[in-house]
Parts: sequence; structure tokens; C-alpha cells
Amino acid sequence: MTDSTPAQPDEAAQNAALQKAVIVGMQPGQPDHVLREALRYAKLLGSPLVVAHVDVTRFVTFEDPDGYVHSAPIDLNLEAGVAEFEDVQKAAEAMLADADVVWTARQLVGDPALAIKQLAGKLDAQLIVVGTRKRGLGESIREFFTGSVAARLSHRQHRPVLVIPQGEEVPDDQKDVWSE
Repeated sequence: MTDSTPAQPDEAAQNAALQKAVIVGMQPGQPDHVLREALRYAKLLGSPLVVAHVDVTRFVTFEDPDGYVHSAPIDLNLEAGVAEFEDVQKAAEAMLADADVVWTARQLVGDPALAIKQLAGKLDAQLIVVGTRKRGLGESIREFFTGSVAARLSHRQHRPVLVIPQGEEVPDDQKDVWSE
């Protein structure tokens, strides 16, 4: 997948500078502690940090031999993915402003697990960090059909995947874990 900001020739140079990165999958409204943990590991490993947002409203049409990805929208509302990426960038900028680590934000497209896997391959990432999904019936149905991004990542590539809980602990005696 590709960064939405750099031009095609700049991607190779940018990827070279981001080798051995820690990648964190982010979405708007995600708890801050997911990014904080990714930052902590990036510092511990002496690695750059890549904040990745996956626009699931677009899909990959083809990829050039040099790695540049061309995509097309599932529907005509292109602003939704752009707005989400801007929200993720703003949240990352606010949290990482004083961080002593090289970081960048990337907009990916398509299936989240496959997009993050491909980015991790391009960057030879040391670690992938993702948050758990929110509790609730809607999220349970979505996961039933699409599967857990963390589980799919852990089964489809060799890099370690760190899964950060949302922060909403469920008591041990609560039978229905996914109730809202």
C-alpha cells in the first residue's frame, strides 16, 4: 500500500528511511494508549514509527512494479476516507509533537490486515501494534464476517503483533463479554 502524501518516486526513498519501523494501525477515535504503547516500543527498539490508517472504502486495483498502489473507491464518497486519515494525522501529531522519534503517517487502502502486512514487508518492520476492537453487537457482527485484524495478521506473516486492549475491562464474572 502507499502513503497518500509522497509522490511516486519519493516513496522508495521514504521507505528506505523507515526500515525496521514499528507500525501502529490507527483509526479515528481510537484510545490514545494504543499509540503511546507503539511509541514506547519504537523508542525501546530505536526504530521509526509509522502510523497507518487503512481506508476500507477503497480497494487496490493494481500495483506498479516499483510498488506504487493504484486504488479505486467502493462508492463515490471519497471524502470519508480522506477525513478519517486527517483525523488520525491530527491525533498523531498532537501525541507525537514532543516525542523523540522519527515518525510518519501513511494512508493505506483495502483490507486492513493485508494492507498492514504489505507495508510491514516493504519496511521490514520489527513490530506491528494494533488495538482491540470496541465491544458491542455491531462490532461482533463485523468481526464475524471479516475476522479479527490482529488474528489475521498473526497468521499471515512472521512479524510479532502486539495487541493493545481498548481499556474497557470486562469483569471475570460477566458472561456476555460483547454487550455494550
